[in-house]
Amino acid sequence: MNGFIGEDFLLESNFARELYHDFASDLPILDYHCHLPPSEIACNRQFNTITELWIEGDHYKWRAMRQLGIDENLITGAASDYQKFEAWSKTVPYALRNPLYHWTHLELKRYFYIDETLNGDTASAIYEEVNKKLAKPEFFARGLVDKMNVELICSTDDPLDDLSAHKQMSNMTDSFQLLPTFRPDRAIHIDQDGFIDYLSSLSNLCDVDIKDWDSLKEALSQRMDFFHEAGCRLADHGLNHAYGENFEDVEINKILIQRLSKGSLSANEILKYKSAVLCFLGESYAQRNWTMQLHLGPIRNANKALLKTLGIDAGVDSIGDFRQADQLAAFLNRLNEKDLLPKTVLYNSNPADNEVFATMAGNFSETGVKGKVQFGAAWWFLDQKSGIEKQIDSLSNLGMLSTSIGMLTDSRSFLSFPRHEYYRRILCNTLGNDIKSGLLPNDTKWIGKVVQDICYYNAKDFFKFSNPKESKKIF
Repeated sequence: MNGFIGEDFLLESNFARELYHDFASDLPILDYHCHLPPSEIACNRQFNTITELWIEGDHYKWRAMRQLGIDENLITGAASDYQKFEAWSKTVPYALRNPLYHWTHLELKRYFYIDETLNGDTASAIYEEVNKKLAKPEFFARGLVDKMNVELICSTDDPLDDLSAHKQMSNMTDSFQLLPTFRPDRAIHIDQDGFIDYLSSLSNLCDVDIKDWDSLKEALSQRMDFFHEAGCRLADHGLNHAYGENFEDVEINKILIQRLSKGSLSANEILKYKSAVLCFLGESYAQRNWTMQLHLGPIRNANKALLKTLGIDAGVDSIGDFRQADQLAAFLNRLNEKDLLPKTVLYNSNPADNEVFATMAGNFSETGVKGKVQFGAAWWFLDQKSGIEKQIDSLSNLGMLSTSIGMLTDSRSFLSFPRHEYYRRILCNTLGNDIKSGLLPNDTKWIGKVVQDICYYNAKDFFKFSNPKESKKIF
């Protein structure tokens, strides 16, 4: 069966088609948040099979296959690469209306020029065709990035990382830039197993004896300075919710010493500690002119049996129903009152909270900064047609869509960059339908400029990214 991804995919009106083809389609990609392994970019990994490239580590696909009752051996087990690919291929027809169905066929077409639908009957031929192409350098890791007109990638990196892959990339002549993002959540989660061991590793790396609150701040500051020298200008946190409890430094010092002595903590003490660390980090980001990203709301690793077998990121997470507004408002306000609120991007995983996040973003502004606090693009379970449309609607109704910094992949896959195209098509379709309905004027020149801002120029200005061809040496 021939594919269905045509030139006007998702574009329902002439206005939408004009906005996308004339204004959005050719813009470069700034992927300012993803989970691509920097080492695989730096070494220009060659993938032996499409299974390695496409299914290895992709918990979205794993989750879909499990829901069809497919044996785990064909998902993450010892089955051959072809057996796993065939299992995924047989899954795809049943994933209709799931974003995986659209993403799968967009990726096959954009990277490998395959316009057939993937299913059990076409699996063998597509597997062989793609695998032959993977032997060519243009289909190695960096070649796949170049194919999608990517200008910049921001990885997600633990403070313990030596950033050697980023250093290696800074000395290369690729058309895109790879920059790190500071992700210090393991220093926040005082209630989790491994916390003391993590601080011990941080102590050894920084040559700082972390024995109290001041020494922890000293070590974290040292790592932030190291990341800054490597070109880092963004931090990221993946949390159930923000932490905005009131605290005093003297009690945080006592709480940390008690935990390092393997003592137990109350729920309130845990919340106070997390609030203190997050506040210190937010202030530190502002002082370094970094942007803070907050990914809030999911329940992670709900299936403890699979967590024990496969580890984290196994595809057993879900939307949470945490209370977001009070703690988030208190946290942002504390930083704002100190005049130390950095540029911030808020990502929401629960559609019931879209309006909370959209209105929260509008509470904090700064002269000369468009959208200082952003309601970020639809994320994780909401990163699909309906979720993207709802995020656009919430932001439009309650904020300023025109100041949005657009899309990101948040992905571990080198084939995920067409998600930017997916978002751009949906954005143009939404605005095009408004023109068609008379809700917006027939001024595609002006609205096209707004589209270009959302898809590229707002992020370029917001993060102050330099042109990679003009500034490669960051170490």
